[in-house]
This record gives sequence, C-alpha cells and structure tokens, in this order.
Amino acid sequence: MGVEELTAPVLRAAFGAFADNHAKSSVLRAWSTWNQFLTFCVSDGLLPGNPMGAVARPKTPPLTPKPLRGEETPEQLLTAAADGTRRARDPWPERDVLVLALGLVAGLRAAEMRALTPRSVVGRDGELRLHVHGKGSRDRSIPVQPAMAKLIEDYQASCRRRFPRQRFPASDPLLRDRAGDPIGRGALEYLVKSCYRWAGLHDRVPTGANLHALRHTFATRLAEDGATASEIMSLLGHASLATSQNYIEATGREQRAAAASNRTYRALNGLARDDASREGTAREADVIA
Repeated sequence: MGVEELTAPVLRAAFGAFADNHAKSSVLRAWSTWNQFLTFCVSDGLLPGNPMGAVARPKTPPLTPKPLRGEETPEQLLTAAADGTRRARDPWPERDVLVLALGLVAGLRAAEMRALTPRSVVGRDGELRLHVHGKGSRDRSIPVQPAMAKLIEDYQASCRRRFPRQRFPASDPLLRDRAGDPIGRGALEYLVKSCYRWAGLHDRVPTGANLHALRHTFATRLAEDGATASEIMSLLGHASLATSQNYIEATGREQRAAAASNRTYRALNGLARDDASREGTAREADVIA
C-alpha cells in the first residue's frame, strides 16, 4: 500500500478493527504514532494533508491510583526499614528509610530521587524546603518537616562513615549505592522491592507499582485528609489538574466501598430483601383475591 492510499476512510476502518482487541492506552499510542508519521509525510510533500484529523482520537484512560494497601502499611514499612529488617549483604538502614520517606511523605518519582543533591535542601531551620527537578522540567518546592531533615542529615553522616576517603561535592547526586557511586534506577527499584519483602508487606503492593506505590500513597493520603486538587498538583508536580483530581475521586469511591462493606449494612440489605419478599407475596395475594 502506498502512502497516498492512507485515506481517512481506510484509517478509520483500520483503527476501528484495532480498537476491538487492544487496550485504550495501546490505541492512543498507535494514534499518536500514526499522527506523527503522517504529519511528517505532509511536511515532506508526500501527502496534501494529514488524514488522522478525521480519525477519532481516543481519550486518555483515567489514572487509577495504586497506593499501598492497608491503613498502617506505610508506618510498618518505615519501622521495619529503620530496624534494619532488610537483610542485605551490606545493610544501610539510613539510606533505606530516606528513600522510603522521599516517596511516602514527599511524593518523589524515582528519577526525582536520583536527581537530588545536597543542595536540594534549601531554607532556614524550621522553614526548610526540598527543591525537586520534576518531570517535564517542572520544578517544585516541597516543605520539609524536621523529621525529614533529620533523616537526610543521618543519611549524609552514614555516607561519611562508610566512605571516609571519598568526597561528596554539594552538586553531586545525594543517593548512593554500596560502592559510593550515584544509585541507578534499577538499584533504587530493587532497594524498595527488598524493603517490601523483608518487612513482610510485599502482598500489599499493587501489581506493577513498586516504588511508584509510595508516591501514590502520599497523594492518596493527601486526598483523604482534605487536600484540594490544586494542592495535590503543586506537591506532586502534575502537568494536569485532572490527574490530581483523580486521587480525590478515587478516594471518594474507596470511602463509598468501605461504607458499603460495613457489617451492619449487610444486615440492612437482608432486611431490605425480606421487605421486598413480603411486598411481593402481598401483591400476589391481592391478585389471587
């Protein structure tokens, strides 16, 4: 098939067939890829116009938050890490706790954690903030409570003990691996996954979430505590207010589901069924009479 045969009817039919057995996210990626390709064809003079304008663009699937399951799970995870539960070849609880806290109480992504430097902590005592170089070059500043500042200090002190001959310039990455080098993405993911496992909490992590579950837990708890979508957007560095709103809506759904699971509701449901049964019997008796 030549490029000139890629007409709007042909593409609409092709995308209709593709959408029948593919996820919305896959259809959206395919649409974007074809749109870029055909835009290039237009700019290169191969087509007079981009026919993708006549092909309906799939809506972006709504974000489904994946926080850690269990009301006390975050606290249990931090406590286990601080106690040195993770039986690594070379235990480093100061680093483990800091990484978990950066996700759970600051909502950082993996790349944002790795981009932190000692200079990222700015401000005076009592007014400290964490400067984060976010996704899409969207920098943000997150308030740092004294407990988090202490974790960072303890971690830096542990680095000096572990690597007494090594210098750590203020412009270098904050988080290190066991050799003293900047920690890689794979090592960071493995660290968090190991913390779940050794704390006995791996079954409370949503499939495919791992480190990102920490960030989702932070956002979900903000929503549960009454934060607005604008506040969540500011703290997490979302590009869209709609993304932040998803956490509030998901929290509302979870609250409704939790209320519905109340044991007393089950008794009420039984009473409602009994009432409906009695009403049905009464109607049948009226008909017979």
